[in-house]
Amino acid sequence: MKVTVLVFAMARQLVGRDRLELDLGDGATVGDLRAALGASHAALAPLLRGSLFAVDQAYADERTPLVPGQEVAMIPPVSGG
Repeated sequence: MKVTVLVFAMARQLVGRDRLELDLGDGATVGDLRAALGASHAALAPLLRGSLFAVDQAYADERTPLVPGQEVAMIPPVSGG
């Protein structure tokens, strides 16, 4: 299944665009997506560990299943003062 992931902040700067498309197997989870992002976009690897994911605008954990057509967002860690 094809999954489109919206990326923000530093993640967007690292990949040079605001969305990424990945092909994942049927029954894939957010955890599978996290691993696929690290494998296909090495520049994101430092951010992935601390990033949150949202599916259809609700925070999702590693076990959350993905289905075609869902909005998936990678929310990188934010620092500030």
